[in-house]
Amino acid sequence: MCAATPDFNVDCPSRLIFEQIADKWSMMVITVLDAGPVRFNGIKRRLEGVTQKSLTQCLRRLERNGLIERRVIPVSPVAVEYELTDLGRSLQPRLLSVYSWTVEMMQEIEAARQQFDQKTAA
Repeated sequence: MCAATPDFNVDCPSRLIFEQIADKWSMMVITVLDAGPVRFNGIKRRLEGVTQKSLTQCLRRLERNGLIERRVIPVSPVAVEYELTDLGRSLQPRLLSVYSWTVEMMQEIEAARQQFDQKTAA
């Protein structure tokens, strides 16, 4: 089993879960679903640059891990919508915290990038 402190042992199941929820599309999908159920194409429109294949794989991973629920809407043509589960909602504040930090520190990060690029270009 996993240690109490993060050691990222290859046998620790948390490593796979971390990998599956911390990728960019998963974090964005969970954020998009914060307001409530959204159809596949609605999610795709909100995530500029995501391919249909990448979004489908991401949604399946999130569903498998119990973070979202997929619901078929019996209309013609058949539609599918996705919604956060209680488990997914419990992750939401943590992801929003990371997003807020990113926005708050964007100028510092950009300055560090420029400094690095100037140093490595010399």
